[in-house]
Amino acid sequence: MKNIVYPLKLKFKIGTLANDFVIIDANNFTVGYVRQKMFKFVDEIQVFSDSTKKNIFYTIKANKWIDFSAAYIFTDENGEQIGRVARKGWASVWNARYNIYDKEGNQLFYIKERNPWVKVCDAILNSIPIISLFAGYLFNPKYDVKDMQDNKIVMLKKDPSFWGRNFSVSKEGDLKDEHEEKIVLSLMMMILLERRRG
Repeated sequence: MKNIVYPLKLKFKIGTLANDFVIIDANNFTVGYVRQKMFKFVDEIQVFSDSTKKNIFYTIKANKWIDFSAAYIFTDENGEQIGRVARKGWASVWNARYNIYDKEGNQLFYIKERNPWVKVCDAILNSIPIISLFAGYLFNPKYDVKDMQDNKIVMLKKDPSFWGRNFSVSKEGDLKDEHEEKIVLSLMMMILLERRRG
């Protein structure tokens, strides 16, 4: 993931058992194709160059069984660890919070949900028959990526869409090249975890 042109669009496929989504940049170039391996005790995500799934760029794998304190480790195509993202324990149940680390374990950034009530309302509407078809147009959570000085770097939001399957990522601050892949990979993993929660 080099020379990304923002904003990014993340579009989930519908009608499949797997949690697959494609990432497209502002030039309509496919940045990656994300596939979550199904029926595994430990979460594992593969990031391919495109939907043909021929070239794998990254793997994201949990360090333990599904757990509120699991860390999700990023490895590149050569199997080298490049960083990780971890949910901030039980504090993240109400207001989603994830910490992003480099390969040495130093925290670089954190992801925080702007307004947890938006997610609650979205989940309630999604549980009501018929109305759930249009819930994706009404309540759309937003998440900020900030550095350790609380400067906004990136913002992810759920876009109004049928079935709530579209997301976008926009750059809002100074994003260094060496940090970009860790942030994008962290947001990929977070989206999958937050969609599972509702």
